[in-house]
Amino acid sequence: MLVSSSSHLLILFLVSFAVSVSSVSVRRGTPLDITFDQSDETPTYLWPLPAEYTSGNEALDVDPALKLTVAGNGGGSAVLRAGFDRYRGIVFKHTGLGLGFSFMRKLRERLVSSVSAYDVDTLNITVHSDNEELQFGVDESYTLLVPKAKDSSRVTIEANTVYGALRGLETFSQLCSFDYTTKKVKIYKAPWSIQDKPRFAYRGLLLDTSRHYLPITVIKQIIESMSYAKLNVLHWHIIDEESFPLEVPTYPDLWKGSYTQWERYTVEDAYEIVNFAKMRGINVMAEVDVPGHAESWGAGYPDLWPSPSCREPLDVSKNFTFDVISGILTDIRTIFPFELFHLGGDEVNTDCWRSTPHIKEWLQNHNMTARDAYQYFVLKAQEIAVSKNWSPVNWEETFNTFPSKLHPKTIVHNWLGPGVCPKVVAKGFRCIYSNQGVWYLDHLDVPWDEVYTAEPLEGIQKASEQELVIGGEVCMWAETVDTSDVQQTIWPRAAAAAERLWSQRDSSSKNVTVTALPRLQNFRCLLNKRGVPAAPVKNFYARRAPVGPGSCYEQ
Repeated sequence: MLVSSSSHLLILFLVSFAVSVSSVSVRRGTPLDITFDQSDETPTYLWPLPAEYTSGNEALDVDPALKLTVAGNGGGSAVLRAGFDRYRGIVFKHTGLGLGFSFMRKLRERLVSSVSAYDVDTLNITVHSDNEELQFGVDESYTLLVPKAKDSSRVTIEANTVYGALRGLETFSQLCSFDYTTKKVKIYKAPWSIQDKPRFAYRGLLLDTSRHYLPITVIKQIIESMSYAKLNVLHWHIIDEESFPLEVPTYPDLWKGSYTQWERYTVEDAYEIVNFAKMRGINVMAEVDVPGHAESWGAGYPDLWPSPSCREPLDVSKNFTFDVISGILTDIRTIFPFELFHLGGDEVNTDCWRSTPHIKEWLQNHNMTARDAYQYFVLKAQEIAVSKNWSPVNWEETFNTFPSKLHPKTIVHNWLGPGVCPKVVAKGFRCIYSNQGVWYLDHLDVPWDEVYTAEPLEGIQKASEQELVIGGEVCMWAETVDTSDVQQTIWPRAAAAAERLWSQRDSSSKNVTVTALPRLQNFRCLLNKRGVPAAPVKNFYARRAPVGPGSCYEQ
């Protein structure tokens, strides 16, 4: 075959390039020459911070053809394989692209076949349990070991469950950094030894899809970004008084309460979201808020309203109301396997019950006040949820009004302010912390450091009571949020809460400007690189764009 002179030149160039790159690959310990390098003098740029870790001062090259080897009873998990493939795509986004690079890499490997071109070529993951059930309190601990140069070419992750392995993969991905000079992925500050586990079992984000509809593609993007910060519960506030977008087969007219016929979630959509989340180690907790916040239900079934002119709370006097609630919970129980289910119970204004003649009569016949009827409604809804093997979660108003009557399995969800969880756990109930003063993301004037320094265990001294605080969540209420601004409103402040919920308190409570701010700014840049439109960390008003030109790393 005849070869043109230009082809000869191309081959010579490729050979020269391959040899030059292979000569670079044997160098180790070169620091990353940017502001946020990984030298000994810089912080550990991992978010959230691991429970225990040590590091060194070497730099390792990572093979873009990184191999996965597995061991343990759960090593063959499809969840694990999918997670490895996702993270390999993130870590090596800049390498191996295009036929040219692939050809050059293979050519270089032939030329230097007797010399290892990379320090790390294998990721070995051991998962001890083959149980892939994702429930509250699943073991998310893991150990991650990165060797010294020449000691081994294998990074190891060991976990009891596949979900612990996923958390280890996220940490591994954050250790990897692309060097634009050598065009290689490097791990700096090796060797690493990381033993990690979460401080709290429940680390949530509430997403409101009633005030503004969010397409499932956007919900998936948010779930994906949650996994980067090791959050593990999506609290899906699907419906509210403004709209009812969810399909309920037993009561098919309920979603007539959606804004339009194009802003709805089918049963298949909900399944897809739950399964997508599970593959990332994230549970989905659905919420059906009763008896208030339910005006939209009556668009399809007007009998649920006390009257056409007085539309909420739901009519407490009719068996039909509880039949509908039971039908909804029966239908969606097959979709949402998570053992926690949110029943709302907040902001119940009972004026409609007191002013509607047939409900007034019902109250009199049952010797009830409107306050009694509120308790009756909440407890009846709890009974329905418990009968379907759910642990009910209720907003704190239920506890504030009738604490001694709540079902023993109740988890009280704080939101009104501080000091609630201490009262809740003193009564023996579990608590979720979401103090609106610091963890409501729709409060745009709350800066990152107030989110970060909030403490779910504040005011709780007894170890037995501290254990009843299962964790917390940040809440993204959607009155002023839709697809156009939801992610930059969530991030990066949600990450500040994520570290508070994952990392040990003593490791993340010192001078936060020194210990946390540089790392959070770096994490925000990591989110941006992964396609998440996180806003600058120090913007006074959350989600505001930068005010002028500048580096992501100098916000």
